Parts: sequence; structure tokens; C-alpha cells
Amino acid sequence: MKFYRGDLNCQVAKTHHKKPVILYWGCLLLIVISFTNSFGQTEEVFHTDSILTVHLQEVILIKSRMPEDYQKQAKPLAFIDDYLEKSHKVCMVKRGAYAWEPMVNSMTSERLSITIDGMRIFPACTDKMDPITSYVDVSNLQHAKITSGQEGAEIGSAIGGGIDLQLDKSGFENKGWQTSFESGFEANNMQRILGSEINYSDKMSYVDADIIYRKADNYAAGGGEEVAFSQFEKYNLSANGGIKINKNESVSASFIYDEARNVGYPALPMDVSLARGIIGSAEYQNQRLLGLDDFTSKIYFNTITHIMDDSQRPDVPIRMDMPGWSDTYGFINKANLKTDKHSLLLKWDGFYNRSLAEMTMYPNNSNEPPMFMLTWPDVHTLNTGIYLEDELQLNDGQLKLSGRLAFQDNRVADEFGLNSLRIFYPNMEASQTRLLKSISVRYRKSLGNFEVSTGLSFGDRAPSVSEGFGFYLFNSFDNHDYIGNPEMQNEQSYEANGKLSWKKGKANFTLSGNYFHMPNYIIGEVAQDLSTMTIGAAGVKIYTNLDHATQYNATLESNFEIASHLSCDAALSYHRGFDHEGRNLPFISPLAYSASLQYAQKSFTAAFQLSGAGDQVNFNPEFGEDKTAAYTVFSLNMGKNFTFGNRNLIYAKVGVENIFDTWYSTFTDWANIPRMGRNVYATLTYNIN
Repeated sequence: MKFYRGDLNCQVAKTHHKKPVILYWGCLLLIVISFTNSFGQTEEVFHTDSILTVHLQEVILIKSRMPEDYQKQAKPLAFIDDYLEKSHKVCMVKRGAYAWEPMVNSMTSERLSITIDGMRIFPACTDKMDPITSYVDVSNLQHAKITSGQEGAEIGSAIGGGIDLQLDKSGFENKGWQTSFESGFEANNMQRILGSEINYSDKMSYVDADIIYRKADNYAAGGGEEVAFSQFEKYNLSANGGIKINKNESVSASFIYDEARNVGYPALPMDVSLARGIIGSAEYQNQRLLGLDDFTSKIYFNTITHIMDDSQRPDVPIRMDMPGWSDTYGFINKANLKTDKHSLLLKWDGFYNRSLAEMTMYPNNSNEPPMFMLTWPDVHTLNTGIYLEDELQLNDGQLKLSGRLAFQDNRVADEFGLNSLRIFYPNMEASQTRLLKSISVRYRKSLGNFEVSTGLSFGDRAPSVSEGFGFYLFNSFDNHDYIGNPEMQNEQSYEANGKLSWKKGKANFTLSGNYFHMPNYIIGEVAQDLSTMTIGAAGVKIYTNLDHATQYNATLESNFEIASHLSCDAALSYHRGFDHEGRNLPFISPLAYSASLQYAQKSFTAAFQLSGAGDQVNFNPEFGEDKTAAYTVFSLNMGKNFTFGNRNLIYAKVGVENIFDTWYSTFTDWANIPRMGRNVYATLTYNIN
């Protein structure tokens, strides 16, 4: 049996597991009972699997040159999406096996700032099939920094938070030449992975280069059900290097080329024949400029090409081609200054983006001419802003103040596209200017084994290109065409957040939460008087400002070292969101949980993991949602480092995901497409030092 999104109407199997939930709570109980082992301990250092918490930030380690860190990765050659999902703030919207869209605090990409090494990059697909995270790979990256709410304002105006993917660089360390070869295989979709990297560094220069190639067939859901049009093929190569001018000054540059072809999206009516990203930057750094502790200045560019087509789909009502392009040029100037009580960060950044997308429809009747329209009417966006941050050390704690003020101008450059929008907005101007604001205050205090932090913030954002200027964008999730609205006001957010941590010896508990009140919330509402453009669409929606929406999130996390080589961690999270009329907001996570048991001794590691969620009962059928059933899945992995002499030459990792081959679908799975069933994988890394 094959599954694909052909009729836009799929039902989710009702799976509910109570025993795994009991196991989860059993893991929590084990930690509580084991507290007696920690009261006599004095060591205050606690290590998680790969997430380090810094105030409201999470740093997810992706690649490390330290063997002990690399061995902890459950799946070293996984996509960046898998690494991001380790954060309890992050969920991924899945439209297929490739290029998942990240959400932070249950907010999608319009409400986030997502950057690569601080560089602003914008997708070229009107259907969100090419999130920024899809144009890098684990071979490029060292870690991902995830920020919540207005903590993300450092990298751009946002409501929900930010994700900054930091590139992997050797730096000016005297390590000489290092080379590695990597290979991986996943049995479920026959994914083949090959990669290699070469690095050289000394005290005056460094150079890094890497390449990775992936190819996968259709994957199978639980029970062996083939999910058609879920194949993909991509390769990624990158290079970066730096030279020291003198003791305090250096210059560096980076380049990434990423290309994916024949990418299937089983949840959508179209696939992707080409998704290509070219990203480059040059940077100057001075550690003693005008008395500053550190000054950096960066210029960058990137160009994204994305081509959707349905040529491989059977029996489509009308053939379509939908190419899109996004080009961005930007700069970042950043200075740090530290005194006895202050740690100041001053940043001035800006970017210029051009987004263009079009659609050509080819009627089945060859006598009829093709129909052409601009879905993004060549929108030019100019944004420049100043960000200021001060961490003040007080006698009884730490106070952090931050703010951003940005100017943004949007201009519709294509006359045909402008006139198309003027059908709905006759008085629309070609250009509009907005002022974007953010301010945040946060206080942290340590009280023995406890640490308390609380914060308040305000921020706003401009409508995205789709929200402001999109023209008949089909959303297959709710089966509606969407039209942008350039007359909307900025969406705003008033946020309150807090965190309480307890740490004693090798045990750690953290309770955190945030509350968002969002006036002028942007969402699509049905326009009864408009006709659809897409064959079979249920209606037309126009983006509009609601009076307000409310959202809150809470997470309980725990970590504990049971014995010298055995540790356990668990997490429980709850999310809720609704508008001013009490309607549920889309893509809000139900109660979710995870737990893992990890063993590490010398060169051997092993981990047993479970993750799951409760029934999704707070859904909204107006946006295509329905009730998704509770589920729990289990995974297991083992790794071994083989040394020859004093050198770590070979590292092998094997594992199995979804051990019991459970068929399940989650609230973020577009059109209820099922997740991957049992998947056995293996990776092998060979290092030459």
C-alpha cells in the first residue's frame, strides 16, 4: 500500500499507548528516589547529552572535534532538523522526509529570526518547502543557538525567538592537517550518505573544506506502508578560512553551496526539481579597536533558487511550474566592551532582499494558452537596525537589558504584480515603511542550590512577504488560496517569562515557562465574496490582524547521573494558544514528553530513548487540523571508538529508531502524513590526523 497526498484527505490511525507514559513517569520517579545519592556530593558540573542552557538560550552541539562529545551524538550524520528537535522549545513541521520547517515556542518561521552565522537568508518557496535550515548540513555546522522570545532580537526582529546556525571553523590553533571520511546508511529509505572534510590550522591561518552527499528513496511508515514521493537527493560543500594580520587583527571568509534535486513532498500536491543555495561572507575582526574588547565587521550575500513542479505526479487537474528566487545582501557590525560590572554589546546590521515567485499553469487542452501570475510580485525589502545589550552584575544577581530599533521598507517592484494586488487594494502604494521595536529586561539570581530568573519584553514584527504581498498562494493543509494584505499593522507581542532551576551534585531540575499576549495577531480569514484560483480549493483567505491572540508554554526538565557511567534525563512540556474569540491557534503542541538513559565508559557509548505526546485535543478544523492520536516511540543506539596507538582513528555508530515499528502522525505532520517506521542506521567515521 502506498500513501501520498493526492486527494488532500487522509485519516490518522488512532494509536494510544499508556504503558510508555508510565515508563516516562517511572524515569522521573527514579530520579526523585535517587536524590539521596546526590545530597552528599559537592561537584557542581552537570553535562547533558548535547544541550547547554544559558539563561533563555540553548546551544545544541552539532559537531565537535572532541571525541567524547562526538560520541554522545545519537546519530552523527542526521539532518540538522533532528538536532534542532532535541530542544524542547523546537518542533518541526514536516511535509516530507526532507527540509522540515522549524517552530520555536509553537510559532512558525514568520515569527522567528533564523540566520546562518548571523546572516539573514530568506526562502524562495511560497509553500515553505525550503526553510533556511535546509541550505546547510551537519558537515558545515558547529552548533545551533536557540533563543526564546525577544532574546532572539539580537539577530533580527521576531516574536517567537530565533535560531542562529554557527559554522564550524578550526580557528587559529596549532593543529596542523586533519582529514576525515564519513559514511552512513539508513535502511528504511535506503539513504546513502558520503562525506569528507579536510582542515588545516596554525597560529596565523586556518582553512576548512567539506562535502557531503545524500540520496534516499521513499520511506516506509509503521507497518511497512510506503510513503510515495518522499525521496530526495542533495549535496552540500563548504569552505572557510582565515588569516591573522597581527596579534589582534584577522580576516576570514566562508562559502557554502547547497543543491537538492528530485525532492518529493508527500503532504503537498507538488514536488521540487531544484533547490539551490549559494551563501558567502567576508569578515574583519579586531580585538583591541578603540579600546573595545572585540569588534567584528561582516559583509555577506546569498542567492536561493527554488523550482516546484508536478511533472512526476499522476492525474493532476492542471500542470504547473512554480519557480521562486530570493537574493539577499547584508552587513553586520558588532562591538563588545566589558567593565567590572557591565558587559555591553552594540550591533548595527542591515540587509536588502529581493523575493520573486511566479506560477505558470498549463491547461490540459492544448488549444488554450498557459496562464501566468506572480505569486510574489518582486518584493524588495530594505532593513537596517541597531541592537544594544547590557549585562549588569549586581551585588545580589544579574540584570540584562536589551533593545532593538529597526527601519524597514518594502517595495513592490513589478508593475504587473502591483496592479494584481490593486484589484483588492486600489489605494495601495508601491512602497511602505515600518518601524520595528524590541525591548527586554531580565533578572537572574542564585539562591544556594536554586537559580531564579524572570523577564518582561515587548516586540513587534512586519508581515512576511507572503502575508503582505502574496497572490493566490494555495495552502494544501486547509485547502484554501491565500491573498496577502499590505494594509496590516505590525504584529506585537508582550511577553513574560521565568525559570526556576535546582542543582545539587549530579542532579538538576528546571521549570521554565513563558506567556505571550499578541495584539494585531496575523492570520488568514475566509473572504466569502472571492473566487478560488486553485482547482478544488474550498475558498479564499485574506491575511488580517486579529484583535489579539494568547499563547503560553511550560517545560519541566530533569537530569541525573545515576552512577559514574550511567545518566538519565527526562522532559515534559505543555503548550496552549487561542485567539480573542477563544479559537485554537494552529500548530500548538499537545502535552509532550521524552526520556533517555545513557551509558558511557571510555570508548563505548549506548543510549535508550523514548519520546511521545498525548492526544491533540485543542485543534482547529478551520485551519485543516484534526485530532491526532497519542503515541510513544522508542529508540536505541550504540557507539564504539577504535584507537590505534594514541590516535582515535575510527568511530562507529549503530542504532534503531522507532523500534516497534509504530504507525503514528503528529500535530506538525502536514496533512497527517505518517512518520517513518522502524529505521536501522549505521555511521562510520575515519579520522586521519
